[in-house]
Amino acid sequence: MDTANVPWPKSLWAGVTPPGPDLPELTGPVEADVVVIGAGFTGLSTALHLREAGVDVAVIEAMEPGWGASGRNNGQVIPTLSRPDPEDIIKRYGAAGERLVGLIRDSASILFDLTRRYQIQAEAEQNGWIQPVHSPGRIKIAERRVRQWSKHGAPVELLSREQMRTLLGSDAWFGGFWNKTGGHINPLALARGLARVVLEQGGRIYARSPVESYERKGDRWIVRTKNGEISARSLIVATNAYTGEFSKQLSPGIASEVMPVLSWQMATQPLSDEARKTIIPGRQSMSDTHGELYFARYDARNRLVTGGNVVGLGDKTERLKVMVAERLKRLWPQIGDIKFDYVWNGYVGMTTDFLPRMHRLGPNAYGWTGCNGRGVALSVALGDEFSKVVRGLPESELALPFSEPVPIAAHGLMRLLAPFMLLVYRRRDAKEMA
Repeated sequence: MDTANVPWPKSLWAGVTPPGPDLPELTGPVEADVVVIGAGFTGLSTALHLREAGVDVAVIEAMEPGWGASGRNNGQVIPTLSRPDPEDIIKRYGAAGERLVGLIRDSASILFDLTRRYQIQAEAEQNGWIQPVHSPGRIKIAERRVRQWSKHGAPVELLSREQMRTLLGSDAWFGGFWNKTGGHINPLALARGLARVVLEQGGRIYARSPVESYERKGDRWIVRTKNGEISARSLIVATNAYTGEFSKQLSPGIASEVMPVLSWQMATQPLSDEARKTIIPGRQSMSDTHGELYFARYDARNRLVTGGNVVGLGDKTERLKVMVAERLKRLWPQIGDIKFDYVWNGYVGMTTDFLPRMHRLGPNAYGWTGCNGRGVALSVALGDEFSKVVRGLPESELALPFSEPVPIAAHGLMRLLAPFMLLVYRRRDAKEMA
């Protein structure tokens, strides 16, 4: 694919974030110790941790750092998975699952500590993440998560309906829980900041150079683009939901086991000082228990950054503006007039069981996919794990439960049908738990 004329999404983050570093395209042959495909959070975090250990690394990106999901998401830093809880993860993966639970528990702090260590200007606010429950029966979800995450040392707390009303400024929810290590960032600023740090640490990043294929030749990995190639001892594939978007030959096993689902994000005009006194006054990030997720956080300019989804034909942007404005007024009647300055979208990488998938792709080659809407903190945290595995640390010490790729049956058809799962979620959301 020719990427020269592919535009940036017209997102809030693209509108307010300073430009990233000027990066070259890949031309001719290049050698590195490790080659990383994808300059999103995982790829850049991996490269940074490799450079901290003195390892020569080259990152190759189809567009620019943060062009994909890492620069388009809501920016919530959440130290949990979307649905599986610690017991589910450990039951599936055993000892490696226990280590993964520990990594997820610490993932938000890992991200915020990284921004502080390198003074990355990513509008970072580590003021907690809240998950309110949208019906009385859903309090069982919060109770289970607090019980399980507390057992593994997470700083979580169960919240009553009254406490939730105080924290969020709304009567719409029935309690829930929160984790004080969470928060939110400007995701594109984080991606561009990580890219700058990688370069400052002596790493290389090649942009606007879609990888067409990779193969093993002798004891090296050869990564090819239209105009060049990189030869390296080790390979990391960090392309997640965009794995098959630029080349169907890039990594078919990974591309066929993840479902790229379109997620819409929106940003209001800045809220008034008066409204912000009662609408999430502590500026935490929030995402609730709806399958059709209700979520919101402030940006540094006091815009409420939220989103939604629609199915069917017509102007989805205008339909979303109406639908989400009505939702916000229902949740926060005191919000006043609502206007949206930005509406944008991008892919979220979903798996059938909502668990991330880590893979060995060959000798000294690894990859992963399946952020399932929890990719910000997890992606950054996984960078250190992948840097360790290619440096030869034993897998028994790492939070990388490897498995073989399992393609989704009728992947192309299911991709067409996936948006209609929204109708199923709405029906489930309307039902009370037994």
